[in-house]
Amino acid sequence: MRISYLKERTGETVNLNELLLNNSIALSNTNDLDILIEKIGNAKYVLLGEASHGTHEYYTLRAKITKKLIEKKGFSFVAVEGDWPDCYRVNRYVKNYPEAGNNAFDVLHTFNRWPTWMWANWEMVALTEWLRKHNDKLSSPDKIGFYGLDVYSLWESLDAIINYTGEKDLRTKRAAMDVLKCFEPYSDGEGASYARATQTMSPICQEEVVELLCQIQKDTNLYAADPETKLNSEQNAHIIVNAEKYYRQMVQPGPDSWNTRDHHMVETLNRLMKFHGPDAKAIIWEHNTHIGDARATDMSQNGMVNVGQLLNEQNNKQVFSIGFGSFKGTVIASREWGGPMYSVNVPKAKPGSWEHLMHQLGTQSRIVFMTDEMKKEIGQKELEHRAIGVVYIPEYERFGNYVPSLIPHRYEAFIFIDETTALHSLHIKPDGRQMPETFPFGM
Repeated sequence: MRISYLKERTGETVNLNELLLNNSIALSNTNDLDILIEKIGNAKYVLLGEASHGTHEYYTLRAKITKKLIEKKGFSFVAVEGDWPDCYRVNRYVKNYPEAGNNAFDVLHTFNRWPTWMWANWEMVALTEWLRKHNDKLSSPDKIGFYGLDVYSLWESLDAIINYTGEKDLRTKRAAMDVLKCFEPYSDGEGASYARATQTMSPICQEEVVELLCQIQKDTNLYAADPETKLNSEQNAHIIVNAEKYYRQMVQPGPDSWNTRDHHMVETLNRLMKFHGPDAKAIIWEHNTHIGDARATDMSQNGMVNVGQLLNEQNNKQVFSIGFGSFKGTVIASREWGGPMYSVNVPKAKPGSWEHLMHQLGTQSRIVFMTDEMKKEIGQKELEHRAIGVVYIPEYERFGNYVPSLIPHRYEAFIFIDETTALHSLHIKPDGRQMPETFPFGM
């Protein structure tokens, strides 16, 4: 079918089929990704998105791209939309630190914060073992790191600080215990009770969390033997500061809590880049709604920013964002927050949406490059673009799962897979220790 639309300013008819085919390549095997790697050029930040948090092909393709970027372009670390304490355990395992775990399955199986399937999955087991094997060939300063960017781990970050300081630094431990004591009455509901309490009184634990961060930054001698341990402790303190702020804002209307979270993720990236030195390069795994520039969506009209926008503003021409999406398939998700996970059917994409247009090209999978021609011809055409979260109710998706987007300005490239399948969670029974089939894009 020939798809076209009328450009409002000039009255010209644009043939979308030809435009998309002329600015894309078929993705039939992983060797086709080499063209994408070439297009990435000298970018210091490669942002790998996903249209859901539970799709097998997004994880396996991001893993393939990640391996190529590490092997061919010398990237320094992987940073993901996950909790720092959990991901830091993965970092210790892939770098073969002492007492870091016997295998990737055991390390990832300990991820117990809902939604567990995002990182406790077989696809991540395969990538983690590859990173470990790759790092075994490198000297310590050159080993590839793995880190979490998110802000949610207040309690786990507090535990990490208290457990590490022990009797080595009583002042820092005392400051951490003061924070723990302050938050203890609000320990239920992922910060919700603390957020409600701050509506009727001034910020309750703000002074304590700032004091803890200052104390950790002062006591540099405690971490002199291991610079990554210093990074870990300081990052946990920053998480506690920003989590307190995030929880205060989460019950308020408006974009503040979202913006606090994405600013925190970018601040974390900046610390990681500084830690890894002037030649550092980062691979970032997050949802499309975080990595695709918010200025090209209706998010900006609501006062929201995201990681993609902030990195582009801070690092002009050094950021390469890759969106992902599919026409139909299955996905791991839940029907309610904190609820059980299911393999859910993803219906065919909405007619007229970006995914529907890609499907009508009649090819299974493609990489689309957002060239100057794409920006000129459809850069001002707003298209609905599907976004599936950890909570997903397919029968209602047309009312809330599409983000109006100027696609050529949102990403530098887009990977389309016509039909995708659900992720393989480690926590779905039976819990057999056998990596599932990774066709069509095996690890």
